[in-house]
Amino acid sequence: MVGASTELLIDCGEGTTLQAFRSRPSRAAPGAPLTVVLHGWEGSARSLYVLSLAQALFDEGHEVVRLNLRDHGETHHLNRELFHSCRLPEVLGALRALQAGAPGRPLQLVGFSLGGNFMLRAAASAGEAGIAVAQAVAISPVLDPKRTLDALEGGARIYSRYFVLKWSRSLARKQAAWPADYDFAQLLRQGGLRRMTAELVDAHTGFPSLDEYLDGYAITGARLARLEVPSMLIAALDDPIISPLDLPRVAAPTALRVVLTRHGGHCGFFERLTAPSWADRRVAALLAA
Repeated sequence: MVGASTELLIDCGEGTTLQAFRSRPSRAAPGAPLTVVLHGWEGSARSLYVLSLAQALFDEGHEVVRLNLRDHGETHHLNRELFHSCRLPEVLGALRALQAGAPGRPLQLVGFSLGGNFMLRAAASAGEAGIAVAQAVAISPVLDPKRTLDALEGGARIYSRYFVLKWSRSLARKQAAWPADYDFAQLLRQGGLRRMTAELVDAHTGFPSLDEYLDGYAITGARLARLEVPSMLIAALDDPIISPLDLPRVAAPTALRVVLTRHGGHCGFFERLTAPSWADRRVAALLAA
């Protein structure tokens, strides 16, 4: 799948460019689905969980597009402004451009963690954005960002330290790409995800408070109430980052099906390490159906 991939630089509108990698099987049928896979926060199109699912879909004849969010992977130089999780319009712009390049073919969306959150928001907004989405799947999506931040700070320290380290490296790359625009010395001195996020919101977004920013990309409440795209949300009871207790707070339109497993962790769902995960096989079967 990786060997068959080509890089795309997608014009998402309003001067924004996102990077993606498209892989088309040599045996793909003329009407083969175009399936866009989106990583989680501080992951990338080359994250192993993305590659694993993309390979499973590629083997089933899908044309797979692995999309990078702004400032993820090696894309910090492409756009001056910083990434934040409320930048849904540019993801919609990327999906619109991809669909325009594949007329008459079903567009399917799959996302992990924050990427799953983006894909469900995209599916709920697809009609008004002029995008025809056939199906959407979200694996361990962020539901309520406030609760996720609480879990990262209050849970095992390995999680918060992991994300602080990855985010700090990402910010360093952004500063190196745009040295005249950014100096993150003060932000990096904050330490801790909550203080770092609050500093970013205050200095680099138009949101008046951290709470309003986090509410801006929550999918709890009525956010998915008008969802019409057939969609599946896959979550695990033992997810250490996304609490299944928030699932009853997600709107329940008829288009949304929730699959809750006893085990799976966060974007894991491993049965053994030498084969595609249960989630890979479940998603491939769902999209084939």
